[in-house]
Amino acid sequence: MTNKEIVQRALAELLTTGSTEGLRPLLSEGFVHHRPDASSTRDEWLAAVEAALTPLAGMEVEIGHLLADGEHVVLHTRRRIPDGPEIAVVDIWRIDDGLLAEAWEIIEPLAQAQTNLTWWAPTPTPAPAR
Repeated sequence: MTNKEIVQRALAELLTTGSTEGLRPLLSEGFVHHRPDASSTRDEWLAAVEAALTPLAGMEVEIGHLLADGEHVVLHTRRRIPDGPEIAVVDIWRIDDGLLAEAWEIIEPLAQAQTNLTWWAPTPTPAPAR
């Protein structure tokens, strides 16, 4: 199985079964999930994913890009939940010995995309009071 196929299988297991049980065997013992705000171990991440499954029931996932380079696979998706926001997600996966060993995740609500395009623009400084 190629690295891209491993990532596709993991996503399919999660979306088709609505459970993390099929995902667990695809993760290494030392799996680490990284986000800008925190990192978590395999069991912590699986618990967080499991807790999110009910609120995310019915989520549609549209794969925009699935790219592989050596041990890394990048997955860019658009995700929609019924009556909820649409988000863009970029996951970077590192595969080691046929298992998901590390993941990085960036999530952006599409409603905020325009604002996020100008994050580097300086905030105007108010004029001093006279």
